[in-house]
Amino acid sequence: MSVFNKSRSYIIRIIFLSVFIVIIAQLANLQLVSNKYLELAKNNAVFQKIVYPERGIIFDRNGKAVLNNTIMFDLMVTPAEVKNFDTTAFCNLMQIDTTEFRTRIVNAIIKNSRVRPSIFHSLLTPEMQARFEENSWRFPGFVLQQRPVRTYPFNVGAHILGYISEVDGKDIERSGNFYRMGDYVGKNGLEYSYERVLMGQRGVQYMIKDNKNRLVGHYENGEFDTTAIAGRGLKTHLDVDLQVLAEKLLANKVGSVVALDPKTGGILAMASGPVFNPNDLTGPEKNRNYAKMVLNVRAPLLNRGIKGRYPPGSTFKPLGGLVALDEGVITPAYGYPCGGGYYACGRRVGCTHSGGGHAANLRLAIANSCNSYFVQVYRMAVDNPRIGNMRKGFEGWEDYMHKFGLGVRLGVDLPSEDKGNIPTIAAYDKEYRGAWTSCTNLTLGIGQDKMLATPLQLANAMCIIANKGSYYTPHFVDSIDGETAADAPILAKYRQKHEVLTHISDTAYNAIINGMNDVVTRGTARVAMIPGIDVCAKTGTAENYTILDRRRIKLKDNSMFVCFAPKDNPKIAIAVAVENAGYGATWAGPIARILMEKFLLDSLTNKSKADLERISNTNLMPSYYDRLQYVTDSARAEEMARIRKDSTGLRRYLKGGIKTAPGKDTAQAGNNRKPAPAPAPKKPSALIVFMTEDRKYTRPVTVFEELI
Repeated sequence: MSVFNKSRSYIIRIIFLSVFIVIIAQLANLQLVSNKYLELAKNNAVFQKIVYPERGIIFDRNGKAVLNNTIMFDLMVTPAEVKNFDTTAFCNLMQIDTTEFRTRIVNAIIKNSRVRPSIFHSLLTPEMQARFEENSWRFPGFVLQQRPVRTYPFNVGAHILGYISEVDGKDIERSGNFYRMGDYVGKNGLEYSYERVLMGQRGVQYMIKDNKNRLVGHYENGEFDTTAIAGRGLKTHLDVDLQVLAEKLLANKVGSVVALDPKTGGILAMASGPVFNPNDLTGPEKNRNYAKMVLNVRAPLLNRGIKGRYPPGSTFKPLGGLVALDEGVITPAYGYPCGGGYYACGRRVGCTHSGGGHAANLRLAIANSCNSYFVQVYRMAVDNPRIGNMRKGFEGWEDYMHKFGLGVRLGVDLPSEDKGNIPTIAAYDKEYRGAWTSCTNLTLGIGQDKMLATPLQLANAMCIIANKGSYYTPHFVDSIDGETAADAPILAKYRQKHEVLTHISDTAYNAIINGMNDVVTRGTARVAMIPGIDVCAKTGTAENYTILDRRRIKLKDNSMFVCFAPKDNPKIAIAVAVENAGYGATWAGPIARILMEKFLLDSLTNKSKADLERISNTNLMPSYYDRLQYVTDSARAEEMARIRKDSTGLRRYLKGGIKTAPGKDTAQAGNNRKPAPAPAPKKPSALIVFMTEDRKYTRPVTVFEELI
């Protein structure tokens, strides 16, 4: 053999040896070191099933569960596993079309990638769940995921309990990627505020899949499974029977009721109208129901207990009197010669009384709700010569308001609390270019002008008077199940007593409290009398306006009422606001009395039983909402017509013409609506022209466009 052939033979042997060594090394790597292909095999044969924990239960003060859990199922999809798929059969099974199927698959990929499971259809109905279980082997990539969902045994508390829903990208980002797609999270109310307590800890089960995509058992007999840990419960101050009653009284009304325990700051009830069933935001129909409520101009999702901004009207007068007493500008014996109005500022502020010494002293002025008296008292406090000048006096008055909890957030354990409004010097300087006096805003003395307060703030102000200067931050949660040291910061702020106005003398407080008691025994709130119980209260009637169809419409006054009882040992403080309902003693007063009776006596008198039926069956929904809904829906239909180039959805708003707005707001009793008077003649509205694909339309300019 030549030298050349020998060298070539060596080279070939070396090549074969090298290849053999590489193969042996790779086999060793795969068998002994790398688990890449083991994981791939596992992913094909083993399904990682998330086990979601039961969320904690929320109980009322008497241990009744106001919400609970039940089990439903989400249909999950892993897009990468959707292969050899009969799309038509699947769509028929799920009662969707193929376009919707593709849209959901694309959304799943965008939200959570191809290889991670995402919710394809949340909270299946029992019928749909059964249909899928029978046919699941036909549809690889789809599995059922067990899901604890909320139920509400008493059908109340929607605004305060909140709801849960699947996390979105922002939730995941805010949590530092603690949450994953498919997790549910509290979105509002106590569900949101106490999410870390209620949520529990998810578990994992590794399940074996057969060749037909069916789950047939636990991988390695469950050796790698982790157990879900249920969330912890919350015991609240809520009285669910009182809550049921409050929501019944607010049926077909716009407004709010807030009841507090003055000794603890615990919220006994908080209802907001329009009311709705919290079960509407759980189960298969939750998304549809949520969309309807979002588009409703009556704003049923708004918790008016903490978000409603109302001029307090005459319910503010006890606070104004207390400020003047503490400033030393009046004594309890101070009187004002009101002849039916206040004229000292060159314009009349009316009073419902015109003589007989109805404002001969502070107690009588509170009992008779004399506007002139409290306008004068406000001006005396702001113009107090001992302070120096009017601007410093107003700053001092504003500070008093903040100590009463007005114009600031109280810190209730619900999200999105509104702070109302106590106007500032800067606000008046901007509006009047620095040229203003106590005459400019004198109606602050009777709870109007720019003053706005939430029902929660008004109820808390009553607690301060009842406690003679102190309060606890209003809150729902009293304790956490299995409370630990780590939980202390959550509840510590609600257990701290705030002594904001305890420096005011008992003499001053007693003058106000006795005056509020006179309101019930011989004044404007005799409707709130309860046999055997001394009730302290104040009625309020606040003017109310809105703008609709380019007109400023005066609506019926808001009916306002505040109270606490018993006088010498207060156990409950209540604020009631009913929009467009008239005098405070007509609607808000009886509502408060019924709730006080129920809480203090655990029963209702025959008078209150009759009032309960009358009030709960009366529709006081402001009629202007019908017109506002029409305007809003038509504007939305117009926008969709522009976007889609299709006027189908718009035509129904144009065929019948544009409805006229009511000239005066009306109340309804039962199903009988009083007809609104015909509007006064007015100039024709300006027209706006817009094009769709098939024709040109014209319509009047809406009030919103005119304001813009």
